[in-house]
Amino acid sequence: MAGTSWEKSPPELVGAFAELVARRPELAPRKMFGYPAAFVGGHLATALHEDRWIVRLPAADRSELLAIPGSGPFEPMPGRPMKEYVALPAALVADPAALDAWVDRAIAHVQTLPPKG
Repeated sequence: MAGTSWEKSPPELVGAFAELVARRPELAPRKMFGYPAAFVGGHLATALHEDRWIVRLPAADRSELLAIPGSGPFEPMPGRPMKEYVALPAALVADPAALDAWVDRAIAHVQTLPPKG
């Protein structure tokens, strides 16, 4: 994308992402925008973008997560939000049990979507 210069994800975040994905055989890892991402049935469930960990959630879960300080809508470019995605706050990413729970919610949501051809 012309004019977009994104920062690489910190190595420790990339490592944590890889470990979490490795524990979940239902996730298919690949890159998106050059960042680690994980898909179910061809749908993005969770990914990294710069120093943020994002999850795809249904409306009720998005509202719950957005009420937590430090979370926010995922906008890879200013003014261009990806509507079903939320960036997790750093405090949740640093808490393995909380991180697992939010990623599990993302996986459960994406599993309800029809597989992409």
